[in-house]
Amino acid sequence: MGKSIVILGSQWGDEGKGKIVDMLMDQASAAVRFQGGHNAGHTLVIDGQKTILRLIPSGILHKHVQCLIGNGVVISPTALLEEIDELEKRGVPVVERLRISEACVLILPYHVALDRAREQARGKAAIGTTGRGIGPAYEDKVARRAIRFGDLFNEKQLREKLEAVLTYHNFVLQHYHGHEPIEFEQLLENLLMMIPRLKPMRADVTALLSEYRDEGKNILFEGAQGTLLDIDHGTYPYVTSSNTVAGAASVGSGYGLRQFNYILGITKAYTTRVGAGPFPTELDDEVGKHLSVQGNEFGSVTGRPRRCGWLDMVALHKSIQLNSFSGLCITKLDVLDGLPTVKICVAYKLQGKECKYLPIETEKFAACEPIYKELPGWTESTSRIRRFKDLPVNAQKYLLYIEELAGVPIDIISTGPDRKDTILLRHPFESVETDPFVAEERT
Repeated sequence: MGKSIVILGSQWGDEGKGKIVDMLMDQASAAVRFQGGHNAGHTLVIDGQKTILRLIPSGILHKHVQCLIGNGVVISPTALLEEIDELEKRGVPVVERLRISEACVLILPYHVALDRAREQARGKAAIGTTGRGIGPAYEDKVARRAIRFGDLFNEKQLREKLEAVLTYHNFVLQHYHGHEPIEFEQLLENLLMMIPRLKPMRADVTALLSEYRDEGKNILFEGAQGTLLDIDHGTYPYVTSSNTVAGAASVGSGYGLRQFNYILGITKAYTTRVGAGPFPTELDDEVGKHLSVQGNEFGSVTGRPRRCGWLDMVALHKSIQLNSFSGLCITKLDVLDGLPTVKICVAYKLQGKECKYLPIETEKFAACEPIYKELPGWTESTSRIRRFKDLPVNAQKYLLYIEELAGVPIDIISTGPDRKDTILLRHPFESVETDPFVAEERT
């Protein structure tokens, strides 16, 4: 009987999901993206060669894996074809391995224009979107006026729908934002030119997933961004435009909730955030600089610097509550090497009182002050270590304390960017202990 697992970021994104997804692909037959768009980058380093994927699931580099993009994803046809071209130049037969739900909403030039015009108009109050049209595309979906992937393959229907929605958006662009309109015929012509390349990848993803399950295949569902950027449960309005929690794997693919077997939460050994929004443990000092430099904390898609701070267990508890993680994966442990002291935020101080929950109101969250537990650091290197017992003793204690606070087992530890630089304590597809030493330490 095959297993279905979900891999999610537990913080504000950029936790290192791509490497872990890629590492687990050896036992998967299918990889599924179920939300987001090309605003999130997943970086893979395999034998020293770096690959950055934005829309295409991380399983695309594996010959035996069928990659699926579910209905919850918004797709820029232009960005998709550019990513396909990048991979095919390296000899990866993407079209053979990739299938796309006809229910996916398309991101088109007017979405990008609207996204950038709005951020520009907000000035200093800008949310910090990537300017790739993700939000406006999801708006069209909810407003039931979106152009979907399946619409591309009926020219008459495409022309009618596109003309109607473009008339609406051009009015807003011209008369509200003072921007130039998008030209209809040119946009339509560009889409029609792409159709022959896109058509072979159209599919009923929900039906394919049902077939794979009936055949006993292992399926891996890959989330984008992070839990705390969820449109409903994140630090609103400084969030993304989709649901990034585990439940979205079902909604964004058409796969039944009771069919999932395991949920893995990817968690950095510290915390980072890109763009605006509250961040209680953010560090504007030498330690923050150390984390930024050693962690190479720049967005893989945007290149924007990430804000850095100590691990926030209050925020992580919120993520655990929302996702019901089966296990955690701690990434970038090696970035903490050399720090004399490491800290973990175990509670907040809010309005003079101790607070152990993340406030729903963003204004209250912004007013929270971290309460830290200090632990001794380690001078030895953890980079590329592949057995738990070979880690520095203080690094082991740090991890076991995180596990104790989380109430969820740490199943994987990443000690470097390459897929080989990993300590595997329990395999998500096998759900058995793989390291007797750690099993003894946990007891």
